Amino acid sequence: MYAWLWRHLPGDRLQRTGLVLAALVVLGVLLWYFLFPWVEPKLQFDHGTVGGGASAPASPGP
Repeated sequence: MYAWLWRHLPGDRLQRTGLVLAALVVLGVLLWYFLFPWVEPKLQFDHGTVGGGASAPASPGP
């Protein structure tokens, strides 16, 4: 697949390399500013609990 894409890019090797790098930068920006902020609330890595579930024993009162 990569060979097919490389053959169909216009220009010589230097121009193709520049196009690939530009495409990677654009893809990174799109992921960073649009996809990751949209997915982050759904994953909630920072909302973990340790032993705070319904099966945890009750803490002693005052």
